[in-house]
Amino acid sequence: MPKVSSVVVPYAAYLRVYEPLGAFPEPERAHWTRYAARPDRPSYQDELRRSLADLLPTPPVVVPVHESRDAFVLEVDGVTCVCPWRTRLRGWQALGEPTGELPPPVLDAVLPPLLRRQAAQDYERWLARNPDARPWIRTAVWQVPLNWFVLVSDAERRYDEGTAEVPPVLRYRTPMVQARRRVARGLRALKDAVEEGPLIDGLLDVGRWLEEFHPRSLVELDYGGLVHVLPAGELVGDHSAADVAAGIEALRLGDGAAAGEAYGRLVERWRAVRDRRSAN
Repeated sequence: MPKVSSVVVPYAAYLRVYEPLGAFPEPERAHWTRYAARPDRPSYQDELRRSLADLLPTPPVVVPVHESRDAFVLEVDGVTCVCPWRTRLRGWQALGEPTGELPPPVLDAVLPPLLRRQAAQDYERWLARNPDARPWIRTAVWQVPLNWFVLVSDAERRYDEGTAEVPPVLRYRTPMVQARRRVARGLRALKDAVEEGPLIDGLLDVGRWLEEFHPRSLVELDYGGLVHVLPAGELVGDHSAADVAAGIEALRLGDGAAAGEAYGRLVERWRAVRDRRSAN
């Protein structure tokens, strides 16, 4: 298996939901119970390597033939919670998202149109049989959507610099009930101040997604591969969740100047990240 860096570094961030085992129906619950007891569970890097390996054949594997039976596992207040990978479902959904990240000739070379059409048809047939399907993981490339930061607080931020063997980590974890409260409060403040806009639309969308899960779930915002492109000094100083919270509170209080300052810090920080995409 090639090292990730020898293929491409996927500069992606992730929003994950870990649900308690009791939220899953049988026989899936029994599968995850056995799985959580395994000592050799795959890691975040293993999921990454597998997804990259699918892009190496010619033609590439656009969407896995079979759904993954792997998951990430956490203990939350003594309760085992799992976040299924659902790699096949996420692959289908990614193909349906806007493809403006790549010029059409490059996109067609990487993912031929015929394969994309076949995958879309397979997804349509599968979705007809599984209308309530939803992923436990959301992915964003070269950014962390601002609406994700509404779900967490700066106090829940964890940054580890890493070592030569262990990559750095920047992530937030929060209980589902807290994430939902923050969505509701954020929506009230935003709608009172600006009525409509992309931040409201994104927050409505992520709020609806969170409602699909058990109330005792855990929500995780993980910078993922972005830690490989951002210098350590920028990671240390990145308190985007605090800036988003400050901006929303300023809007609630009617302080447009303070809200503008917080928004300016966010725009400058994430524009610099997107500029690195162009440099690469």
